[in-house]
Formats: sequence, structure tokens, C-alpha cells
Amino acid sequence: MRREEMADLTAFVVVAEERNYTRAANKLGISQSALSGIVRRLEEKLGVRLLARTTRSVAPTEAGERLVQTLRPMLQDIDQVVADLSEFRDKPAGTIRITTVEHAARTILRPAVTKLLKDYPDIVIEIIIDYGLVDLVTDRFDAGVRLGVQVAKDMIAVRISDDVPMAIVGSPAYFEQHAPPATPEDLVEHRAINLRLPTSGVLNAWRFLQDGREVRVRVDGPLVFNTIGLILDAALDGCGLAYMPLDQVEKHLAEGRLVAVLQSWTPPLPAYHLYYPSRVSSPAFKLFVEAVRHRR
Repeated sequence: MRREEMADLTAFVVVAEERNYTRAANKLGISQSALSGIVRRLEEKLGVRLLARTTRSVAPTEAGERLVQTLRPMLQDIDQVVADLSEFRDKPAGTIRITTVEHAARTILRPAVTKLLKDYPDIVIEIIIDYGLVDLVTDRFDAGVRLGVQVAKDMIAVRISDDVPMAIVGSPAYFEQHAPPATPEDLVEHRAINLRLPTSGVLNAWRFLQDGREVRVRVDGPLVFNTIGLILDAALDGCGLAYMPLDQVEKHLAEGRLVAVLQSWTPPLPAYHLYYPSRVSSPAFKLFVEAVRHRR
């Protein structure tokens, strides 16, 4: 295969993954018209249509999707070989893409990478907040961070935190209108501020210990968000009860802006883990793993 053909195939994969010529052209550093010409030339050479175009987006045809599935592992292998070459540099370099939930990003990843990047300025770390369970390979992430129970068995998993203490909290103004719940069953009389989980589309369940076993309860309420920052703000405003990591509300509890309930019923969540496929092994990534690894 000639180099020009490889470049054309790579450009096609980028368009297919971005599903947008403008974003793909920006990513490749070429003009949109040039990129459109590359794809058209490739389709003419192969004799099949690879992309279905609409006024708003593009999507692979059946033939295009088959080509993407074949090419993607090859291109990932090339990316890995290039990343491995950073061993021969004086300083590790490269981009590391991480998918994580908001709480882990704030409390674990950001503090850890702040120090790492001071010592290794040629490393770039991209942290994407997402409560869904993504496919690391398909979505081109190097690793993910989720609670230990959410990590797939075929991944390498590295513990990066203690178990996560949780709290159910409401404002004093809220409790002026609603009696504090004494048991989880009392929550049917309360209003919750909920977190929507994108993968399943359901509301995040609140976990309780009852008679020595864990039970999960979904509480109805007037507000649903996809970030815990907005859930906390709404709880402070008196809109309802919130199920939050304890470290995010401790200051407000101490200063009387929030009140915790059902404390003896609320167990911690399992520890966060960094997970990744075994093929990931660049020097920069190894430094990142050591930077976030849990140390008692």
C-alpha cells in the first residue's frame, strides 16, 4: 500500500468517527473541501459508497462501517507504536485521554495530574466527564475511572481511592417543610434531586444497608441533573434531598447550610478504579498510573 492510500484511509476513518466533515478537517489540519475530495477519490477507487451524507452530518454506510472496523485496530496499533517511541526521548510525552465521573475528576485526578504535569510538561492529559459506561477502544480513550463494581472483567484495574463515604442531605429550609426521614421507607414522602445515568437512562439509585444487606432505592423528585455540582446547588437552595459524596458536603454540614439524615443507613460506595486494556503501555501512561494509584 502506498503512503498516499494509507493517508486517505486514515482521513476516511476520522470522518466516519467524527460524523462531521468540519470537525474531521479541523482534527486533520486540512480544509473541508480537501477532505471531501479525499473521501470522494477513495469511494471512486473502491467503487462503493462509504459515507451517507445529510445536510447536518455524515454516517458510514454498511460498506463504510465494515472498512472502519477493519482499519481502526490497525491505526490504533500504529498510534501505540508511535507512543512507545517516546521511551527514546529525554522526557515522556504524549496525550492521555481519560473518561471519568465528576467526583473522581475533582478529588483524585485533578490533584494527581497537577503534580505530574509540573514534572513532565510534555504530557497532555484530557479528562472527559461522563457518567455512562463507554467503550474505551471505540471511543479512543486510554483509560477510564469508575467504581470498582462497574469495571469490566477483561480490563486491568488499579485502585485509586478509598471507599467513598456518602451522605443524604437537605437544607434547614427544606426540613422546615418536611420531617427528616427516620428510615429509607420514609423517603416516599420526600422530594429528591436526582442524577440521570446516560447509559441506562434511569435515575441513580441511592444505596442503603438494611438488615445487613445492601438495598437500592430510587426517590422521586422535581429536579434531575447530570452533574453533582448542580445537585449540590439545588440542595442548598432547599429544592429537596441529595445523595452526595460526603467530602463534597462536609463544609456545608459543618457550617449548618445542610443537614445529614439516615447516616447509619448509608454505606460507602466501592472505591474508584482506573481501568484500561492491556495494550496500553506508553511511558507517559505508566507515569499517569503511578500518579493516581491508591496508597494507604
